[in-house]
Amino acid sequence: MAQTNAPFIDRRTVLVTLALAATAGPLAAADTRPRVTIWKDPNCGCCGAWGEHLERAGFPIRMVDVADMDAVKSRLGVPGDLHSCHTAEVGKYVLEGHVPAGAVLRLLAESPDIRGLSVPGMPIGSPGMEVKGMAAEPYVVRAFKADGSSFDFMAFTGSSPAG
Repeated sequence: MAQTNAPFIDRRTVLVTLALAATAGPLAAADTRPRVTIWKDPNCGCCGAWGEHLERAGFPIRMVDVADMDAVKSRLGVPGDLHSCHTAEVGKYVLEGHVPAGAVLRLLAESPDIRGLSVPGMPIGSPGMEVKGMAAEPYVVRAFKADGSSFDFMAFTGSSPAG
């Protein structure tokens, strides 16, 4: 049998390499994406589920329980007609409600001159509002400015952009 100078790679090396490669994407994203600070009512469960959605997308998060959410929304300039469950900050922007990670990524990439994004209400199927056995509702992510004006930013069904 002819002898080669090729290095020998055992099964263990292959498995360890594959495991590291599988986690490299989310870990690298978490190192480069800004932290999302989430203010939420201590008794709310959907807020934590939304935070987990952002973590899966590579965002580091910090949860802060607050008794007076209206004060947080007022301080951060969220227009009353766009209020939802929880309020968050990422970079220079405010996020209100169940804003999908895809909209946050677009927001950060484009860096528009707005105050933030909102998903008013709590649409079934939006991130953190998934209900087993129920179809996701279509909904619109609204962009809002410091003067309180708003406009459509993106449309979604569940966590996926609507075509």
